Amino acid sequence: MMQLLFWISALLLLYIYLGYPLLLRFLPRSKPAPVPAGAEEIYPSVTVIIPAYNEADHIEATVTNKLAQDYPADKLQIIVVSDESEDDTDEIVQRIAEQHPNVQLLRQVPRQGKTAGLNLAMQQVSSEIVVFSDANSHYAPDAIKQLTQCFNDQSIGYVTGKMVYTNSDGSLVGDGCSAYMKYENHLRSLETHTGSVVGVDGGIDAIRTELYQPMNADQLPDFVLPLKVVSQGKRVGYCPEALLNEEALNSADSEFRMRVRVSLRAYWALWDMRHLFNPKRFGIFSLQLVSHKLLRYLAFLPLIVAFITAALLSGQSLFYSAAFFGQLAFYVAAVYAGTTGSSNRWLGLANYFCLINFAAMLAFINFVKGEKIVIWKPRVG
Repeated sequence: MMQLLFWISALLLLYIYLGYPLLLRFLPRSKPAPVPAGAEEIYPSVTVIIPAYNEADHIEATVTNKLAQDYPADKLQIIVVSDESEDDTDEIVQRIAEQHPNVQLLRQVPRQGKTAGLNLAMQQVSSEIVVFSDANSHYAPDAIKQLTQCFNDQSIGYVTGKMVYTNSDGSLVGDGCSAYMKYENHLRSLETHTGSVVGVDGGIDAIRTELYQPMNADQLPDFVLPLKVVSQGKRVGYCPEALLNEEALNSADSEFRMRVRVSLRAYWALWDMRHLFNPKRFGIFSLQLVSHKLLRYLAFLPLIVAFITAALLSGQSLFYSAAFFGQLAFYVAAVYAGTTGSSNRWLGLANYFCLINFAAMLAFINFVKGEKIVIWKPRVG
């Protein structure tokens, strides 16, 4: 029985991190609608929504970055939703709006969180496409144009760009986060060719306005909104040409709190959208959702089982002894990297792997207890 548990957990972990990406290469490929040769570029009307809470240090650069996009100015609107900011965020946006009529400030009072802010801002939108930006997200000059061109395929209802985390100080957490993001972007590239991307990050996303459905304040928009689009029969696509540069958190505590928050809201999103697990209705996407999200967030369970069973079996054979001490060495290396701030990238990746799985475990405990998160402090977690 102990051996069976070990092998089930080991094979499950192999599937989650290696088998699923391999499987995506063999699944049937979706065929995007062909674009006629010589067709002119189409510029649909776009509204960029930027939720902000106490973002005085970043908001001017972010709004200016959107104004400087290689996109027709008469087709671009910008709405900043201030979630009852207490610093100079509102004043800065108002000053920009006086010079640029296509910039608008909405103040949400009382403070209700990002999701409620998006619902509020969408009431002001009349454009064909909505782009969602974080308050510290800096786009490449052609990012919005690249996002909108993806909607030439009428089967696409939601598009996510490519997030590249910058790590200016070379921190351990930043290196681990950057490596993790590269892995996620690779999965998104594979998923978009098989049908629909499962997960997005929210800093550089776009949706057809007609597909937006209001969300509960406790729901994670980066997770729930794409799933709502899939529920309406449209696909979520990945556009690696639409680039976003964002600074990685350099504090392990901040990154951990952020991962706990995101994981907890993801558990609730999976629960709220559980109808998507029905393969009779949603086919391959159900398999993708289970593999990429449900199993990934629950990976801490087979990790624990594999470690305990290998320890109990280590005296029976050389193989199980090697399996146990191999895992032990991995976790010791992760702890060493975290306590010493080692600059070794492989150690950083091990440390980040443990951080996100421990955060997922704590979030799952909070989920079982019925806890929910609606508001938080940006870049603090």
